[in-house]
Amino acid sequence: MGTGLMGAPMAYHLTRAGFDVRVWNRSRGKLARLIEAGARAAASPAEAADGADAVCLCVTDKTAVESVLFGEGGVAHAARTAPLLSDFSTIGPDATRALAERLRSSCGASWVDAPVSGGATGAEQRKLVIFCGGSSADIDRLAPVYAAISQRFTHIGGLGAGQTLKLCNQLIVATNLVAIAESMNLARSSGLDLAAIPHALAGGFADSIPLQIFGPRMARGIYTPILGELALMLKDLGAVDELARSHDTELPMTRAALEVYLQARDRGLLREDLAALYTLYSKPAS
Repeated sequence: MGTGLMGAPMAYHLTRAGFDVRVWNRSRGKLARLIEAGARAAASPAEAADGADAVCLCVTDKTAVESVLFGEGGVAHAARTAPLLSDFSTIGPDATRALAERLRSSCGASWVDAPVSGGATGAEQRKLVIFCGGSSADIDRLAPVYAAISQRFTHIGGLGAGQTLKLCNQLIVATNLVAIAESMNLARSSGLDLAAIPHALAGGFADSIPLQIFGPRMARGIYTPILGELALMLKDLGAVDELARSHDTELPMTRAALEVYLQARDRGLLREDLAALYTLYSKPAS
């Protein structure tokens, strides 16, 4: 359920691995490549879930998860509900536990939270890493699915633990991207060749996958195709801040980075690629 930047390549790899895959997406046009690869299109989440061994979700946020599960034609209304659900979305631990209990009460299905890291590039290359929260038995049953779409999956703890670790992951990624944008701005103002920087830093302590993916884009002003949307990172960083507040945990770097993402929102950049953070520094405010 959900065949966007992340879900489409994940479903494609499942099909290529020999799974019998049914797919559903709000925009049916995004299913074409998957149907060509052998997946079957469903008219609704309920139809996709009917009689399946497991349901996999990869949608934008908790509102979308709730709609796909419990809205009209949702998974919970399938004639023969799948016994197991794996949610690859990033919705936070509290929402996960609440929706999982609602699903269990509604149709008896078990839930594994399995948010992923690696972005669209990792999804295409089958190099995602997955953080799993739930029972060992459920995760073992889903292991062949995870092996088909990722380089590694780790059972972190009980339900919601995967979501918590994903937010920790996003804290690192979001602040790293701000630091990359600022370092590129400092390099530019100092007269360095921006295009040379990611390669020059490769292998050193400042190196990272975000630097190697988004650094060259920042250097060249390339923001399409979108590999990661600023709106989603703002959503995730907001969830990090909310989780920290709920545990009375101070995260000053997160707060500072959040201000930068809010500036991006105010500049109308939310639907742009993450590399567009650099424009906050390279262009004056309008």
